[in-house]
Amino acid sequence: MPFKWSLNPYRGCAHGCHYCFARSTHAFLELDADADFSGVLFAKTNLPDALAADLSRRSWKRELVAIGTATDPYQPIEGQHRLTRQALELLVRFRTPASIVTKGTMLVRDLDVLERLADVAGVTVCHSIPTVDEAIWRRTEPGTPPPRQRLRAMQRLRERGIRAGVLMAPLLPGLSARPEALEATARAAADHGAAFVSPIVLHLGPGVREHFMDFLARAYPELLVDYWRLYAGKYVPRRYQDDVYARVRVLKERLLLGDRYPAPREPPPEPAQLPLPL
Repeated sequence: MPFKWSLNPYRGCAHGCHYCFARSTHAFLELDADADFSGVLFAKTNLPDALAADLSRRSWKRELVAIGTATDPYQPIEGQHRLTRQALELLVRFRTPASIVTKGTMLVRDLDVLERLADVAGVTVCHSIPTVDEAIWRRTEPGTPPPRQRLRAMQRLRERGIRAGVLMAPLLPGLSARPEALEATARAAADHGAAFVSPIVLHLGPGVREHFMDFLARAYPELLVDYWRLYAGKYVPRRYQDDVYARVRVLKERLLLGDRYPAPREPPPEPAQLPLPL
């Protein structure tokens, strides 16, 4: 089910993906969405204390906590501060379920605590892998581990019984959203044991839009006119989104891949009372 609370240990992201929707948040600190976003990083060093205080409240209902909804919780700075690991250990202590989104591979360091969290409360790990095309990856996701490394990290989690899958996000029109690219990514996910695949088409909000269009003009100038046509607003037209999601749905059925948010289980039937002879 969708999350109730979100947790982001870091502001800014060294990965520097050109499409990252969180780029615009640096404006709140009078920093830009370009070089500052990937070069000026902030660690929320009080996060463990603040999280422990919240989880200790009598009103806390152990609702799902999403980690990494804005910036990557397993970017290189985590190696120094270990805030994500400390947060996971607290979630284990307070038996609180979590979901994690990451492009990193450092999370294999935390296999031990992820296993404990899976046992006591439940955890889902979404490995953000929009494409397995290395040419597209190099241009659009500088600073991130190669897609195949991310897939191998996911496979290690699956081998330990942790629910993990592929978040195909964001899918870029004319690039990672092409039918052949969708199929290659879905097949790679299935080959590495993914429990699910979930697609999201690129959206471009203020700040991110300007950065991404400048990047596109340099890296893929042949696509620029089409993007200005598709992105008259923040989102591509509904028809385009529906077509992409329908293609992924067919691939999921063919490859036996599940959903990121599985349907809730039906409650068990009430036990039948056996008639006893008098």
